[in-house]
Amino acid sequence: MGSFFKMLFASCLGVILGIVLLTLIGASIVGAIASASEKPQKIGANSVLRLTLDQVVPEHTNNVDIQPFNLEQTEVYGLTDLVSAIERAKDDDHIKGILLETDMAMVSGFATTRVLREALLDFKKSGKFIFSHGKFYFPGNYYLASTADQIFINPLGISEIRGFSIQIPFYKNLIDRLGVKMQIYYAGKFKGATEPYRLERLSPENRYQYKEFLNDIYDIFLADVAASRKMKTEELRRVIDGYLADSPERAVETGLMDKVLYRDEVTDELRKKLGLKETESVSLVSINDFISSNPEDKDYKVKDKIAIVYAEGTILDGKGSNGSIGDSKYVKTLEKIAKDDKIKAVVLRVNSPGGSALASENILHAMNKIKAERKPIVVSMGDYAASGGYFIACQADSIFAEPNTITGSIGVFRMIPSLERTLTDKAGVRFDSVKTGPFAAGLNLYFDQDPQEAAKMQAGTEEMYEVFLGHVAKGRKMKRDSVHAIAQGRVWSGRDALRIGLVDRLGGLEEALQAAAKLAKVKSYRTAEYPTVPNPLQQLMEELMGAGSPETRMVKTLKRDFPELAPAVEEWMALKRSHGVQARLAVEVRLK
Repeated sequence: MGSFFKMLFASCLGVILGIVLLTLIGASIVGAIASASEKPQKIGANSVLRLTLDQVVPEHTNNVDIQPFNLEQTEVYGLTDLVSAIERAKDDDHIKGILLETDMAMVSGFATTRVLREALLDFKKSGKFIFSHGKFYFPGNYYLASTADQIFINPLGISEIRGFSIQIPFYKNLIDRLGVKMQIYYAGKFKGATEPYRLERLSPENRYQYKEFLNDIYDIFLADVAASRKMKTEELRRVIDGYLADSPERAVETGLMDKVLYRDEVTDELRKKLGLKETESVSLVSINDFISSNPEDKDYKVKDKIAIVYAEGTILDGKGSNGSIGDSKYVKTLEKIAKDDKIKAVVLRVNSPGGSALASENILHAMNKIKAERKPIVVSMGDYAASGGYFIACQADSIFAEPNTITGSIGVFRMIPSLERTLTDKAGVRFDSVKTGPFAAGLNLYFDQDPQEAAKMQAGTEEMYEVFLGHVAKGRKMKRDSVHAIAQGRVWSGRDALRIGLVDRLGGLEEALQAAAKLAKVKSYRTAEYPTVPNPLQQLMEELMGAGSPETRMVKTLKRDFPELAPAVEEWMALKRSHGVQARLAVEVRLK
């Protein structure tokens, strides 16, 4: 009887706690909805727009996975919306300047950062000022900060402006110790995605190509910063390569920064710039408040539309999730666009290091259905349009890239681990089989592939490479051998890609839209963005309803608590979810 009452009490307590938890969550959601429905803040005179950029900037607003059960998640504005907001701030009489406070700027890749930088430089053409203040300066946020009239650093701040590098982990020794045999097949001598699993260090080919494109992008960085800081490029290179600006004081002495100031002293500088009295406060406006108070004005009376399709993240088989390119979701979206008579052209904004070759093929096929409807397609490349990212772009009517876009990587690979030795030597488990034919067992983790099976796998990989070459040759109007000469998995900067014929012009999304309108022969149009991305509140509701896999939730938790580990885990998860031949870039390069 005593245990009965204990169980009854425990059950009742569980129900009560569950009700309390649901009540709290419900109240938080209601509060979030009420907060979202509040009237936008009115922007007063002599205001300063405050840009923090404290997380990765996606291409498409909210195209990121929110943190689990984060009830305070706000809109995560994409690159297009941020640039548009800066353009509106330029013409807003209430906004007198911009304060950049990007201590831990995780802006993303080189091209994204440069697009934001160009928007800031354009803002200054109005005669308005930009100030920057930070506790920490790395190449990424310094690249943005260099647009400022004055760059301030905290007296105990950290200046980590010392050039660019790539670090690649190699797992071969670990895999060998575990007894795992990685059966690897690839096409393209520069295809480095498999090297961490078969070599102990970079091959000469990959060391060469990474050095080439990294130096190219570094040259662009130096030229841009030198122009803004009114320094000679070689002097700037000397300072950065020698790590001479390694403290706040030396950063000022070398000309990389202007003053060493505390945050309250920056406010005093803003008062002086705005002509305010010492007793008057400075009105700082967040980007969220500014956008909600100054929404983009669209003329919905215009019937003709140009679709902007954002393809960002890893290309995956299936639906995918926010921040990835699932072929089933994108094929449906593209088929819908093909049938929409109001859509006259498409701009495919690609920011992807690639992924599944099969998924890339399906997306390219859907793109060609749009072309069959006589709707021109223009590609605009972001940070990456490499491997599978270039695969889906290569047959567009015109291709635009940023000078520091990372593209190319035209090559494919397969990796199949075998645990036969691991299971036998480490766990004492041995598998045996009976087969009706030499290939009947198919792909599995329990047996090493024999020479016949390995030959089949290599032949299939090379056939996929030939398909890739054929698509590029058709799209770029080149001969197969000419494509092969610049392919082989090699990575190119956007500037080099223009020189070798992989892209048509250097430019951003706006230039691509203008080209699409010209090809479609439309003078007046409005844009429509695809795919539809749920806002943070909708994503939270999906999370509460149990949407998403346990693996996805694990990565979200890692991003929150261990952001340094998350990229490696995400890469492993992407490989685990992928099937068949892969067309993906080996490294991810960020301005940090």
